[in-house]
Amino acid sequence: MKFISLLRGINVSGRKQIPMRDLKSLYEQCGLRNVVTYIQSGNVIFDAEAGKKNTLKPALEAAIEKTFRFRVPVLIRSQRELADIIRQCPFTPVDSQKDGTKVLVTFLDAKPSKTGLDGLLAHVKAPEQLIAKDRQLYLYCPNGYGKSKLANTFVEKKLGIDASTRNWNSVCKLYELSQQ
Repeated sequence: MKFISLLRGINVSGRKQIPMRDLKSLYEQCGLRNVVTYIQSGNVIFDAEAGKKNTLKPALEAAIEKTFRFRVPVLIRSQRELADIIRQCPFTPVDSQKDGTKVLVTFLDAKPSKTGLDGLLAHVKAPEQLIAKDRQLYLYCPNGYGKSKLANTFVEKKLGIDASTRNWNSVCKLYELSQQ
């Protein structure tokens, strides 16, 4: 079965550096097959047995911590889940040239509580939009994600859940790569 993992907070501002060739090698050492990385932010597409889905996250987090000596949250979605995430985007159709970096998906490690989500939604200021669906947040940041209060760290603090955000172009590219 095809999976996509999203590592939280690596290779940002010189911190938590993991070369992609080393990350690919680590995944292969963990018994994963057909491992492909995409850009330096810790996106990995791989094949694993469907029955191992629940053990992948803790195994990968432990292997990364043991090898690189720091903790990195790993969020995992199956190829089918990623297809559903794309299909369910409330902002579609997305013009990738115009809005591919303004529409984002924040992948959550768990479904947020109603209280946490309500607290987060109180910080959404127009023209930005945030729509929660299951373990994802769909963000529209027309003035740019870098200027938004809805940054990944803020979302994690408000929800108490590990999260990792990718722009729409990256989400679509990961799905495309997972089909190869």
